[in-house]
Amino acid sequence: MSNISTKQYEIGMIGLGVMGRNFAFNMAEHGFSVAGYDKSTEQVEALWKESKGSDIYGAEDVVSFIALLKKPRAIMMLVPAGAPVDAVIKDLLPHLDKGDLIIDAGNSHFTDTDIRTSVLAEKGIQFLGVGVSGGEEGARRGPSIMPGGSKEAYERVRPILEAASAKVQGEPCVTWLGPGSSGHFVKMVHNGIEYGIMQLISEAYDLMKRGAGLNDDEIRDAFTVWNQGELNGYLVEITGQIFSKQDPKTGNRLIDEILDVAKQNGTGLWTSQSAMELKVPTPTIDLAVAMRDMSVMVDERKQAEAVYQRLPGRLHGDQAALITQLGRALYSALILTYAQGMALLAAASEKYGYQLDLEAVARIWRGGCIIRAALLEEFREAFKTKKELSNLLLDPGLSKKLIDHQEDLRQVVSLAAESGVPAPGLMVSLGYLDAYRSAWLPTNLVQAQRDYFGSHTYERIDDKGTFHTQWEKE
Repeated sequence: MSNISTKQYEIGMIGLGVMGRNFAFNMAEHGFSVAGYDKSTEQVEALWKESKGSDIYGAEDVVSFIALLKKPRAIMMLVPAGAPVDAVIKDLLPHLDKGDLIIDAGNSHFTDTDIRTSVLAEKGIQFLGVGVSGGEEGARRGPSIMPGGSKEAYERVRPILEAASAKVQGEPCVTWLGPGSSGHFVKMVHNGIEYGIMQLISEAYDLMKRGAGLNDDEIRDAFTVWNQGELNGYLVEITGQIFSKQDPKTGNRLIDEILDVAKQNGTGLWTSQSAMELKVPTPTIDLAVAMRDMSVMVDERKQAEAVYQRLPGRLHGDQAALITQLGRALYSALILTYAQGMALLAAASEKYGYQLDLEAVARIWRGGCIIRAALLEEFREAFKTKKELSNLLLDPGLSKKLIDHQEDLRQVVSLAAESGVPAPGLMVSLGYLDAYRSAWLPTNLVQAQRDYFGSHTYERIDDKGTFHTQWEKE
């Protein structure tokens, strides 16, 4: 370790793991001096080794770290959500002054962010809940950044965040989203949409693999072609690349050596929970969460396969035509998934007073983040045309695209059902569309049932008020 620096640094970074260290280098490369700290001396030493020639300094303890920062201080945390965030704040507080700023750039639950904002405000400490998406590469080269909290606090670090963020057509993929926990709520929904997209892509893969009998090269080529057209997006792009990767251990394609168990960090679940609390249907996201749970049930799935003994049947017909139709079906389902997430953001904005500009959300998602896709530009235009758009499915341009593609989704769902290849994400996406476009739903029967067994009353189509019937009496 070098001697303690006498220089004053512009921003501090706590948490020098992959994300924190890369974000620190990102900020330094854009001309901002960074002081770093981590409880792990190994992480601090790694920073020292990697930061030679950079305007970055690693501190060995909290006191030294705080002393390195310009006043009023700005400190960013990139640590795991939950108790670790509170532990860092607890360690910092004795050494901070009124007017200092703490930035939580992890995946914290938005309700925790609200509590921390309130508690710290009482002590005169500013707090920003900031969503960051882009993974290791994004942190290093430019992520999508979703800040929420005090506008004044955001303005203090805006030049740093704008410089470090991804850029699309010269525009930084960061903007102040709103007060309180708005940034972390938007990041949570971003991740929920990510769950949905990944589930849909995996189903397209399965339909090609087990349904059509395509090999890894043919599946890679399908995703590569899709990424060159209307399905252009980061997740489609990397999926194509995944199928080319060889396993150095076996010589086989690596994808074929990976266990079919998908884990989760909670953000998809939180999205579904929040949607249910706000009474916004997000069935594709909900299903994606459920399928990750299903994937963990390896032993039960093997038992069930032995019991039911129905292997997936082959999808017949022209292979090229099938791939084209599957791509169009996937495109429809992706629009429906984004629409569900954006509808949730609109409801949350009203409920929690976020005052979200959904055009701005679509804009900052166009680059850096995991769900970036060409479609985001169209979503941005939709919200620009109608700021208070409650659901993307009501936009004239997007609705036309869905009308043009919906029969492909319907046909693919039918093929999947007949063959026995599981495609629940595609199925529930189609169900969402069919329910949303239906002016009448059979829920009148549900309400009659509720009134029958629980006297919950019902409304009539020909009269105002609430009614109850003694169903068992003539």
